[in-house]
Amino acid sequence: MIDSSLKPSAAKVRLAVFDVDGVLTDGKLFFGEQGEALKCFHTLDGHGLKMLQQAGIKTAIITGRRSTFVEKRASDLGVDFLYQGREDKINALNELLEAQHFSMDEIAYLGDDLPDLPVIRRVGFGCAVINAHPFVRQHAQAVTDHHGGLGAAREFCDFILDAQGKLEPMLAEYL
Repeated sequence: MIDSSLKPSAAKVRLAVFDVDGVLTDGKLFFGEQGEALKCFHTLDGHGLKMLQQAGIKTAIITGRRSTFVEKRASDLGVDFLYQGREDKINALNELLEAQHFSMDEIAYLGDDLPDLPVIRRVGFGCAVINAHPFVRQHAQAVTDHHGGLGAAREFCDFILDAQGKLEPMLAEYL
């Protein structure tokens, strides 16, 4: 469970940004006969992104790889901003900030590996998945209880929504 003392930071979030491999997937890559990298996404995580959007929070993906599967998943989920093939994730984030006028303290980021670290350290709410590289976990504000691709993104989304007082009303809709 993410430490509740971080709720003030999560309450400011207007943009939630996600890495893909190891965050929205479990990090494993399966290769098809044509050499394409296949990825497996968790539906709980996807619904978490949709819930953020319903609450008026923009979503973005910044990933070092290019994949038609990621493009399709982002489109299916209605992700607002997609940056693929971007190893230098802080530059991609800065481009997004310049175009959309968010401030760093209004951004949450969930990552797992060293290319994510510059972003995790600069945003208002920088998190790592529990199976992230130890150095990344050490420098993140928070670490999820769930593994990447297995509910970590949903945990992150739920925490942001709860910090903003939006989670319980959303859950009540299902009662």
